[in-house]
Amino acid sequence: MKAYNPKDWTKLIFHFHKSDSIRLLLPAIIVLAIYSAILCYIDVELQLIKFRSTTVLHSLLGFVLSLLLVFRTNTAYERWWEGRKLWGELVNSSRNFMLKMNAFIPEDDTQLKHNFRILISNFAFALKEHLRNGLKPELLEEHPNLSLKKLSEYKHAPNIIAKQIFIEIQNLQKQNLINDEKLIVLNNELSSLTNVAGACERIKSTPIPYSYITFIKRVILIYTITLPIGLVDDFKWATIPMVLFVFYAFAGLELIAEEIEDPFGKEDNDLPTDDIAYRIKENLKEILKD
Repeated sequence: MKAYNPKDWTKLIFHFHKSDSIRLLLPAIIVLAIYSAILCYIDVELQLIKFRSTTVLHSLLGFVLSLLLVFRTNTAYERWWEGRKLWGELVNSSRNFMLKMNAFIPEDDTQLKHNFRILISNFAFALKEHLRNGLKPELLEEHPNLSLKKLSEYKHAPNIIAKQIFIEIQNLQKQNLINDEKLIVLNNELSSLTNVAGACERIKSTPIPYSYITFIKRVILIYTITLPIGLVDDFKWATIPMVLFVFYAFAGLELIAEEIEDPFGKEDNDLPTDDIAYRIKENLKEILKD
């Protein structure tokens, strides 16, 4: 996620990053400018065809298209914000889990506490990469009962780590280090971690319906290629910048929605899951400090 100062208007307006909509739309903008210029030349200079103003029709169609784009961007932002809330829940659950383990495990058994800290921290890093369709063992810490080599053999690393956490908790009960009441508390915390993972997978694996996406793109295309015909009679050569601005506004919103509807990647507008995972790791280390 790109850090920025929301009060720095000058930098925000004139700075173009690699995923900025202007860069992505530039080829289409150039083609649309040429197309609009040809129509203007035919109507204004050659006067071979006299286009009639259809601004009323485009006003009505533009209103409908605006409603569709509002729904589209709102839906995409809801997915982005839900993803952020889930990772906030992961932070809280990881802290609560480690706080309870630190309290329940005997004070002199620092290695056992450290082993749980590794598993909980690894869960966050594994989930981050799992949502990006991969696993980076170099980001994880080695655990005595779950080697990174073995972990890399599985397709769902977060599940395997959660499984190992459950096994470790069961061993604590067998060793009479925790009672049944504490076991229930810890199981609830573990369930919270897996629930977050499942909810994030739901967001990633359930995109906006295909028919809805294709319909919006087609409407934007039809609207923009017919817009010069409706404007050239009234605005002449000024039609070109007007059409380009309208296309940039509508297509830009669609591009933004496309980018934020899957918030777990590495784009500028995606969630800062890397920073959150490292924050969890540091928080857990602090909990175990004397």
